[in-house]
Amino acid sequence: MQEAGDPRGRGQSSGGMRALGRPWVILLTYVLTAMELTCLFMQFSIIPYLSRSLGLDSVAFGYQQTIFGVLQLLGGPLFGRFADQRGARAALTLSFVAASALFLLLAAACSPALPGVALLFASRLPAVLMHTLPAAQMVITDLSAPEERSAALSQLGLCFGIGSIVGSLLGGTLSAAYGLQCPALVALVINLLGAVLSFTCIPASTKGASAHAQAAPPGGSKASVFDLKAITRLLLQPGVLPVFLVKVVCGFPSGLFMVMFSIISMDFFQLEAAQAGYLTSFFGILQMVIQGLVIRRLSSRFSEEALLRASVLVFMMVGLGMALMSNVSHFCLLLPGLVFSLCALNVVTDSMLTKAVSASDTGTMLGLCASVQPLTRTLGPTLGGLLYRSFGVSIFGHVQFAVNFFVLLVLWRQPMLQKTDKVW
Repeated sequence: MQEAGDPRGRGQSSGGMRALGRPWVILLTYVLTAMELTCLFMQFSIIPYLSRSLGLDSVAFGYQQTIFGVLQLLGGPLFGRFADQRGARAALTLSFVAASALFLLLAAACSPALPGVALLFASRLPAVLMHTLPAAQMVITDLSAPEERSAALSQLGLCFGIGSIVGSLLGGTLSAAYGLQCPALVALVINLLGAVLSFTCIPASTKGASAHAQAAPPGGSKASVFDLKAITRLLLQPGVLPVFLVKVVCGFPSGLFMVMFSIISMDFFQLEAAQAGYLTSFFGILQMVIQGLVIRRLSSRFSEEALLRASVLVFMMVGLGMALMSNVSHFCLLLPGLVFSLCALNVVTDSMLTKAVSASDTGTMLGLCASVQPLTRTLGPTLGGLLYRSFGVSIFGHVQFAVNFFVLLVLWRQPMLQKTDKVW
């Protein structure tokens, strides 16, 4: 008897699954995620310098970040619903095609013969459909047993680490040697390759037959991708909203700091571009080790609620340290704790939330989860800039400590997050 999340042996839609087998589909999903994240960090390494070369100031750079964040914020839940209805193959292919369009526009913006500023802002538009990570999370969620989900999702940290390290170094090296257009063209080729691999090797659907029955009841018409009531309905299911609020509230202060990090690294830490790249690579190595190895081991020994409380507690301690730090060495000492908290918070809450909804809604739920980071990127440049200008770097630590202290009190007094599993 097959599991609900096991698409093997199901009709034509699982042809890619029969060709590769479940372990190979999961491995390919990890590879595709690493490819996309590598390109994303290549973009981060060239956007500030391209903006400066086009004569844009920090305000215009902030507008770009805000546009990118708003589009991803709006597109996340819709993309997740699209993935639930159309399947993993269509979702991953669409995301890579959108990323290809972004890097094509970015490469064109580097050409002196073309209107660079207009093309640079236009390159932000495909972001509404660029959601490779939540699509990969949906595949991993659908193909893993509930008790193994946290460990399986934590492996994506290896992809993030590889992407941040390789992307940052490759973007800086290629732009220094061959100009800013070269990293954009390389990323374009990588994303086109990702689109081809997704379309030819990923199964049309990774959900089980029961999930499809829930998504489209007999005799009923398939709901629209743009059905906002169906999206918000998920947040009102038992055990979902408290976990989602913890995910948003606890991660927001550190998200503000990370949004402002490029400014802080230049202004407060006095780092050169190469030094900032090394620090970003160090962050990637830590995430690769902590999420890919440490969180995976801890998730097999401790409950998800215990890990969630631990992440909030460490957030508090790191916040207190950030309020007192005065140089980049202090920050490097705090970075392992910050990375642990971020990884544990994201992995545990994603796992808890996907267990709380039916198999037919995992993509939509992960799309909502993926909107949390764009929300920070949308509000971060303005709010973070005001806080930094008015109070300095220490304010981020104070806010992080205060917010997570309050959340920890709530979690300790109301242990309502432990029963989010739902029978599939």
